[in-house]
Amino acid sequence: MRPRLLEPIEPGTRPARERNELARKCGNWRNLRVTSGVVRFANLAPRMQAASPSSFDPAGAGGVLLGALIACIGIGVLIGWIAGSIGIGVLIGAVAGILVGIFAVYRRYGRSL
Repeated sequence: MRPRLLEPIEPGTRPARERNELARKCGNWRNLRVTSGVVRFANLAPRMQAASPSSFDPAGAGGVLLGALIACIGIGVLIGWIAGSIGIGVLIGAVAGILVGIFAVYRRYGRSL
């Protein structure tokens, strides 16, 4: 009878040397701790710090954009009503409101991006 080359290995039955080799190959270095003061002193890399919180508020930017858009549409309605065509006033106000809204958001939040 021929010996089987690949036999199933039960958990916990591997020799210690084989387990250590497997852990080294797999990169299982999670439990290592630096205990030497010399090694700690030689580590000159600064610790990572959290980034400063951004002052950009997406809901606030949306509010500025929407406020500028509605204001321009309102002005367009008034001008259109005076000129005799409210629909064209709304259209021109909406187009101008988009541009004014983008500019207003850029002015308000441009440095925090």
